[in-house]
Amino acid sequence: MSEKRHDMGFFERYLTVWVGLCIVGGIVLGRYAPNLAKTLDGMSLNIDGAPVVSIPIAVCLFFMMYPIMVKIDFAEVVKAGKTLKPVSLTLIVNWAIKPFTMYAIAYLFLGYVFQNLIGADAVDLVKMPLGLDLPVGSHYGAGTVVLQDDIKMLQVPLWRSYLAGCILLGVAPCTAMVLVWGHLAQGNAGHTLVMVAINSLAMLLLYGLIGGFLLGVGQLPVPWQALLLSIGVYVALPLVAGFYSRRWLIAHKGQNWFEQCFLHRLTPITIVALLLTLVLLFSFKGEVITAQPLTIVWIAVPLAIQTVLIFAITYWAAWLWGFSYENAAPSAMIGASNHFEVAIATAVMLFGLSSGAALATVVGVLIEVPLMLALVGFCRRTRDGFGRCESGEG
Repeated sequence: MSEKRHDMGFFERYLTVWVGLCIVGGIVLGRYAPNLAKTLDGMSLNIDGAPVVSIPIAVCLFFMMYPIMVKIDFAEVVKAGKTLKPVSLTLIVNWAIKPFTMYAIAYLFLGYVFQNLIGADAVDLVKMPLGLDLPVGSHYGAGTVVLQDDIKMLQVPLWRSYLAGCILLGVAPCTAMVLVWGHLAQGNAGHTLVMVAINSLAMLLLYGLIGGFLLGVGQLPVPWQALLLSIGVYVALPLVAGFYSRRWLIAHKGQNWFEQCFLHRLTPITIVALLLTLVLLFSFKGEVITAQPLTIVWIAVPLAIQTVLIFAITYWAAWLWGFSYENAAPSAMIGASNHFEVAIATAVMLFGLSSGAALATVVGVLIEVPLMLALVGFCRRTRDGFGRCESGEG
C-alpha cells in the first residue's frame, strides 16, 4: 500500500488559534449584531413549515466535506484486506464501543455531576422533528411542545440538549484532521487513508442508526427523516461529488497536478468554511457563553475524558494485538478524534443553530485540536514499545 504524505499547512498548524479567534469574534458579533445569525439562519429550506436545512450552513459545511471526500482513492479500500487486523480494530472501536462510552460518560457528567451547575431547571428550545405535528402542551420524549415566535418548538432540559451534541460527536469517527494527526505521529498514511474511506462509507448506514438509537435512549427527539437527510446532504452528496470530480480531474489533468495543485488549494477552503460556521454558532450563543462561561467547561470535561479513554483502549489493544507502531498510531488517532464537521451539521439541522446541542459540537472542535496534538506527542514518545512495520500484519 502506497504511502502518501500529508503535510500540515499554515491553517492546520495554527487551527487552535483560529478557533479561539472565531470564538471571540463570534461572541463579540453576537453582542453587537445580534440579529445577523438569526437572519442567516432564517435563510433555510422548509418542509411542512419547519426549517430543515440552513442554506448558509449547508454551503459552508459542503466546502468542509468535499475536500475530504475528494482525497479518497477508493482503489485503496479494496486493498484494505491486507491490513485486516487494524481495520477490524478501528471499526470495532468506532462503531461498537465509542458511541456508547460517549453516551455513558456524557450522561454521567451532564446528567448527574454537573446538572446543578448547568441548572437542573434550565431548558433549551430545539426544532420539532421533521414531519411531527403535535399540539402545544403535548410531550415528546423529555420535551414539551411550546409555541415560540409562532413556531412550534420542543422545550427540553438544557443538559439533555448538551447530551445530544455529545452523542452526535461520539457517533462521528474522524475522516478529516486524522490525516494530519497520522502524519504528525509518523504513522502509516496508507492505512489512515483506507480508514477514512471505510468510515465515510460506514457513516452512510451506521451514523443515522446508532445516533438515532442513542438520542431515543436519552429521551430526546429522534427525527429519523432529518437524520437521513443530514447524512445525504453532508456525507453522501460530497462523497459522490468527490468521487466523480476526482476521476474527471485525474483523467484530464493527471495524478501529479491533482495531488500537488488541486488538493493543496482546497485545504484552506475547508478550514475557512469551518471557521465561518464557528463564527455563526458562537455569535448566536454569545449571550449564553458570556452569562455562563463555565458552560464550556461542563461540556468539555466529558468530551476530553472520552477522547483520552478511546485513545487508550485502541492504542493498548493495538499493542496487545501485535500491531506495528505505524498502524497502531493512526488506529488510535481515528478512534480518539471526531468528525466534528458532520456532528455540527447534524446538530444544526436536527436541533437548530441556537440549540445547546450545536454548542456542544462546537466545544468538541475547541478541545480536539490541543488534545490530539498532546496524544500525537504521547504516541511518538512510546513508539519504541511496538515492533517494526511488517507486511504480514494483516
